[in-house]
Amino acid sequence: MKICKISELKGGEILAKAVMTPEYKVLLSEGIILKKEYIEKLEELDILEVCVREKTKKEIMEEKKDSGGDNMKTNTKINLLEENLEKEVSRKVQNILEKHIYSKNEELAKLCSTADDIINMLLKEKEVAEKVYDIRERSYDLYEHSITVCALSVLTALRMGMDDRKIKDIGVACLLHDLGIRYITVDYTDRDIERMTEARASEYRKHPVYGYSDLKDEPWISEVSKNIILFHHECRNGLGYPMKSRDFPLEAEIVCVCEVFDEMICGIGHKKRKVHEAIRYLKQSRNILYDSIVVDTFLKFTAVYPAGTYVRTNEGEIGMVTEQNNHFPDKPFIKIILDGKGDKVWQNIIKDLSMEKNIFIKEVVEMIQ
Repeated sequence: MKICKISELKGGEILAKAVMTPEYKVLLSEGIILKKEYIEKLEELDILEVCVREKTKKEIMEEKKDSGGDNMKTNTKINLLEENLEKEVSRKVQNILEKHIYSKNEELAKLCSTADDIINMLLKEKEVAEKVYDIRERSYDLYEHSITVCALSVLTALRMGMDDRKIKDIGVACLLHDLGIRYITVDYTDRDIERMTEARASEYRKHPVYGYSDLKDEPWISEVSKNIILFHHECRNGLGYPMKSRDFPLEAEIVCVCEVFDEMICGIGHKKRKVHEAIRYLKQSRNILYDSIVVDTFLKFTAVYPAGTYVRTNEGEIGMVTEQNNHFPDKPFIKIILDGKGDKVWQNIIKDLSMEKNIFIKEVVEMIQ
């Protein structure tokens, strides 16, 4: 984090701390990408300095890779939606949520049609009922996180046979579920809540209430969606937050599972984890923190080892995951890179682990250069 003078801003910087008025009203929330019109507004208000986030070395490397500086596959994309449509939806969500900084709640109603777009995209998938999806670790982005949780929750609801009205309520709620995060100023990226100070953790845990309070009187959003926003961090054993409730709707239980998974793999209120680690957490938490049917449904379409992941088999071979197997989230296709002795394999050997009775993935290994 660094302090920048308003006159030095060029646009594109990310706020590390919210900008507030002397009366403690939020003008710009933490995580906002500064546009030129925002900078001009700050100058008009005689605000001289803001705190902006400095990019990590990892983010800089990822940008270089994405721009063609490295031909290796990176784990920065998800394969839930068609790429061109995903970009269009992400742009819509970002534009709408950013307008909300000026308390224009009527703009948020447009997200109802955006939720429909996402649902329709997924319904167009010919294999939506059986496909296994790659969901990869990535850097935190509020808009991408909202879209990912929406897609994951809608897929889960579809596979559980929920009716169209409930699926629509889930989709709308997911795009708005973290609205309250924009009202808090604590740093919650790549850190577990339990390791925050009590004051910071308490503030972070209020964000579902902030989001719910902002929308509770809006007529265009259903009561189901409002309750999902309020309950999306609750747990079956009453140890969730903010209400510590043991009784909340199934629609919220679906979002709880998808939310905690995506938070873990992009580092929101959690230390960032690998996909297989987040999946292990869900398996351990089923029927304790989260509904077992929801967890099992979610895990059936979520690849344990996303494409591009390097793994070691029980025979000592090192391979790279190249493709998923429908119906077998933990048994992908892998291209063998090193044999059991650690020697380079020059032939193009692809193994379908769903067809190998005695070979299985033992562990994930770091990327081989």
